[in-house]
Amino acid sequence: MDTSSQPQDSKASVSLAAAGLRLYDTADHRVTPFSPIEPGKVGIYVCGATVQSSPHIGHIRTTLAFDVIRRWLLRLGYQVTLIRNVTDIDDKILTKAAANGQRWWERAYIYEREFTHAYETMGVLPPTYEPRATGHIPEMIDLIQRIIDRGHAYAVPDEQGRPSGNVYFDVASWPEYGALTHQQTGTQPADEQAAANDRLGPSIDTDGQNTYADEEPGKRDPRDFALWKAPKPTDPATARWQTPFGTGRPGWHLECSAMSHRYLGAEFDIHGGGLDLRFPHHENEMAQSHAAGWGFAHRWMHTAWVTQKGEKMSKSLGNGLSVDQVLSQHPAWVVRYALVSVQYRSMLEWSDQSLQEAEGAYERIGNFVDRAGRILGAQPERAQVTGLGADDLPEDFVQAMNDDINVSVGLAALYALIRQANAAMDADPDALDRKWLATALLRVRAMLDVFGLDPLDPHWAGAAADRDNRAMNTLDALVHQQLQERDQARKDHDFARADAIRDQLAAAGVAVADAPAGSTWDLSR
Repeated sequence: MDTSSQPQDSKASVSLAAAGLRLYDTADHRVTPFSPIEPGKVGIYVCGATVQSSPHIGHIRTTLAFDVIRRWLLRLGYQVTLIRNVTDIDDKILTKAAANGQRWWERAYIYEREFTHAYETMGVLPPTYEPRATGHIPEMIDLIQRIIDRGHAYAVPDEQGRPSGNVYFDVASWPEYGALTHQQTGTQPADEQAAANDRLGPSIDTDGQNTYADEEPGKRDPRDFALWKAPKPTDPATARWQTPFGTGRPGWHLECSAMSHRYLGAEFDIHGGGLDLRFPHHENEMAQSHAAGWGFAHRWMHTAWVTQKGEKMSKSLGNGLSVDQVLSQHPAWVVRYALVSVQYRSMLEWSDQSLQEAEGAYERIGNFVDRAGRILGAQPERAQVTGLGADDLPEDFVQAMNDDINVSVGLAALYALIRQANAAMDADPDALDRKWLATALLRVRAMLDVFGLDPLDPHWAGAAADRDNRAMNTLDALVHQQLQERDQARKDHDFARADAIRDQLAAAGVAVADAPAGSTWDLSR
């Protein structure tokens, strides 16, 4: 993976174009100018995978969307710290591990590696850090105690009055609850199981029972949500931690507040995730962090769903295409293009047509880059591509990306420059402005790199080789058809026709060699 687009110099300067960046904020439903907390630096926390099973295309869409957002911020000259967590313990991981005869931490790590492999295959820049929930239990315990001490959480005793392990956030004590989603807080529970339903849909087991219907003893209000959970009798000993509140394990919402604070501080610039995490997960994160006396994210950004035939893609609906399944049928570059070519807040309909359009884009872009490089005699160095700042990119592209990362309009600007360059190359070769073409090629590749799609990025070397192989196979079929016609002409003693075919092939750069066993061909040197 080429990480050269991630600047390492702490003195990197912010471009003039950065002043025009405007981003949507889920909390206030507006696109507003972006101004980081610390000049020149941006801190982002993105909710990552719950590693219970294999990733599907819906999961990857969010990761890729924030990869593009990050790449644009880098292109604007910001230093970006991106934290993407791994939830490696929850009810589903424990349940599925037990059902499959696995240790829960073994299952979590198997699927964590699958997610990592999918990210790498799709060309996602590695996060600055990727913390696991189970690695931050002390921070979670400290956070719970802060919230209890400030009067916004309560520990539930058992029948003997001892700590039971259950701790809940007291929603009624926090009047600001609902500030993110503006939902009515008097009717809807905000517990972890509601979050699981919200993310994945109700999970029905083979007996038709809802597997999320766990009792939550000691809750004072149905809106209250778990900060710490007492273990179930079926939970293994390795999934329990001793705390002042009793033995148990963390609530899902608590993890992200503890980890974002650990790595980004009490306040940071952007919190991201899928649209379905707004409530209750992100609402609860915001409430518990503020209730602890901390600041939190200054801006919330959420990606829309991937749909199939109008339905949200999810495993519970049986329409969640696995990443491995899709990549077995299409090059990773093509899949990435299909997933990033729609603005992050727009629903993305996954279909054969979207993949066919991505295939067409692959050919069109690759043909332009190859042709321009041949005419110029060289390609821009990769360092030139990654080092070209936003101030040196076409104005219409910069305006599109600064308009809440409008990739659709950005791609239109990219294709407009490709059409202009193709027209210049189609015209009189003597009139071609080679300096202009070199600049156009550099800009096209830099714009593609913003989307993680520069075809000459070393990461895509395998895809380029595959494309070359397919092109060679097509050329071989066409040339052999010509050679068969030539052989027939020679058998018919139509030597003028045979010589004409040979001359046409030679003019196209194909050298023909005749031998007793038949004619062969090669590209002329």
